[in-house]
Amino acid sequence: MPLILTEEQTMLQDAADGFLSEHAPIAHLRKLRDSRDPDGVSRDLWRAFGEMGFAGVIIPEEDGGSGLGAVEAGVIAESLGRTLTPSPFVGSSVLAATVLKAAGSETQKAWLGKISAGEAILSLAVDEGPKHAPAKIATRAERAGNGFKLNGAKGFVLDGHVADALIVAAQTDEGLTLFLIDPQTPGVAVERTIMVDAHNAARVTLTEVAVDADAVIGAVGEGQGPLDAALTLGRACAAASLVGAGDQAFKITLEYLRTRKQFGKLIGEFQALQHRAAHLFTELELARAATLAALQAIDAGRPDAEQAAGVAKAKAGRVAELAVQEAVQMHGGVGMTDEFDVGLFMKRVRVLNELLGDAGFHAERLARAQGF
Repeated sequence: MPLILTEEQTMLQDAADGFLSEHAPIAHLRKLRDSRDPDGVSRDLWRAFGEMGFAGVIIPEEDGGSGLGAVEAGVIAESLGRTLTPSPFVGSSVLAATVLKAAGSETQKAWLGKISAGEAILSLAVDEGPKHAPAKIATRAERAGNGFKLNGAKGFVLDGHVADALIVAAQTDEGLTLFLIDPQTPGVAVERTIMVDAHNAARVTLTEVAVDADAVIGAVGEGQGPLDAALTLGRACAAASLVGAGDQAFKITLEYLRTRKQFGKLIGEFQALQHRAAHLFTELELARAATLAALQAIDAGRPDAEQAAGVAKAKAGRVAELAVQEAVQMHGGVGMTDEFDVGLFMKRVRVLNELLGDAGFHAERLARAQGF
């Protein structure tokens, strides 16, 4: 399949870019940060996202969504990366929606319509340590009466402090199981954590949290499949956001090279900077191609989609890191000041790199899959 967007996907990209540029430019992030907004996200913007059809992009039409695919989700994620918009899109519209699509009961799938309308925020609670390690889940769910009692702790739960519902991964005697839990349930403690990029996550502690059997998503012990599907699409969308952030940082830098003068000349005329810019351009195009290939593999249901998403996440992470480092260096000392936006892009890239596994995590997984 050609590694280019279709006409319809290009139209979606233009619509997302235009909407976010108008309603959620970088000034939107600065306002939420500087006002110490208690949520760190705008519910009004999230509802507008729903009205535009963006929030329900992968949700089937019968559940109130747009019924599109992974590539379209990646298009929106890339636009969010360009504007640094704090949004529950990845946590709700990608991770949570994928789980509920794959295994949710009819009652649980009612949340899909609320996500699609921008009326609800859901969070997937998986990681428990300082690094992404979905294979090391220690949270336990023990049978109690006609339900379960959960004990454990989760970290880096995207938008967990404003979530209307949590999807929690826990170990049972039968294996990994996913639970849909109301954060107001007794025993659930949620602590907001403000990340370096001014977006928000949460720590969630579960202490003797009692839930009924109907809180189980899918079947007991069969949560690995839906979780893997969600993480695969989440990684590809995180890669798309990294490409968007890296590409925008590059564009800002190019404009600076064309306007900043030093020693009586535009600094963009210096050959050393031209070579660095040309190298970065080619790396960004490779990252974009790897990301689109992963998204297309997910839509096609290919067996190598999980590995393709890992490759895309690792490549996009390294390239975006290079892009923001070059941006700061080419801006000189002012690049590290808050007055210039490139420092904000560096912070967002650092967070996105850790989200759902950094380059080292995915390189190791790929090596193990190849038998090394």
